[in-house]
Amino acid sequence: MDNIINLLPNHVANQIAAGEVVQRPASVVKELLENAIDAAANHIQLIIKDSGKTLIQIIDNGKGMSEADAQMCFERHATSKISSADDIFSIVTKGFRGEALASIAAIAHVELKTRMPNADLGIFLKIEGSELKKIEPTTCPQGSSFSVKNIFYNTPARRNFLKSDAIEFKHIIDEFTRVALVHNEIAFTLVHNDKTLYQLPKANLRKRLVDYFGEKLNDKLVPISEETDLVKLGGFVLKPTAAKKQRGDQFLFVNRRFIKSNYLQHAISKAFEGLIQHGYHAGYFVYLELDPKSIDINIHPTKTEIKFRDEKAIYAFLISTVKRAIGIFNVDASIDFDQDALLDINQTKTTEGYTPG
Repeated sequence: MDNIINLLPNHVANQIAAGEVVQRPASVVKELLENAIDAAANHIQLIIKDSGKTLIQIIDNGKGMSEADAQMCFERHATSKISSADDIFSIVTKGFRGEALASIAAIAHVELKTRMPNADLGIFLKIEGSELKKIEPTTCPQGSSFSVKNIFYNTPARRNFLKSDAIEFKHIIDEFTRVALVHNEIAFTLVHNDKTLYQLPKANLRKRLVDYFGEKLNDKLVPISEETDLVKLGGFVLKPTAAKKQRGDQFLFVNRRFIKSNYLQHAISKAFEGLIQHGYHAGYFVYLELDPKSIDINIHPTKTEIKFRDEKAIYAFLISTVKRAIGIFNVDASIDFDQDALLDINQTKTTEGYTPG
């Protein structure tokens, strides 16, 4: 009998893997923004053309890369973030799997310019469909510039599944927002079709929120700030009078990573019971910091879902802290703001004016 099982060619394997990482232009934006943050940049520019279908460019002033690293970063499972399986349970960086750049290079034309701080010259690489087309020295600023052009050019069936420019750009905005709202120590610029849409300077958290959403938000913000042995919490909830029918201004971050959690979302909603009209939703910008070993972020390819070791304790802590914050700022004096009976974790102190990071 003839053998029928064969190893896939590397470029085919990369294209298949890309389907898990790169679903649309916004996926590329997310991965490249996170890489720029992990490179310790304090200024990041996002340049988009045609909602990312023609161009996605990320320019940062971070650490840059050597020639060897610039080539290696496009290999599958190549990463500087972890060296053993145990490291997965103490992740403090954004990216760590080493799949993103290989996947992006498999389905697009990619150009990279990068220079380390002490290097006289940088490196220029050009990759098309996982194939290195050019590498040469170049003059460029410190940091890295990734240009991703013609996404899905070699997988037209997947390109046909992209939605309208308006929908694809909305997804890009979502990813940009989730990063910009938690990294207020970094200046961000977003340009779409040569028009600057956002220019966010470094600022404290409150100023970053106001810069992003507008001055009217300022009066609606109620600070929340609490710390225990288990978790550190900061951020803002919006006054009950700012509740909306749509779940618009709801952002939950854990260790500076945007997450989705119906369970914790329910805890915040429960804290507003009796304060907002039925069918309306409270707004919030909640930032939690926990020991990385007490959570698992490696359960979903986009890393937006998370497992907590002490989920019930965090649930109770959220309810109690939000209730107390509303009470302190006299949003509604009729509510009972005593410590929630569910809260049984050891509180150590309250921190005034806590800003994540």
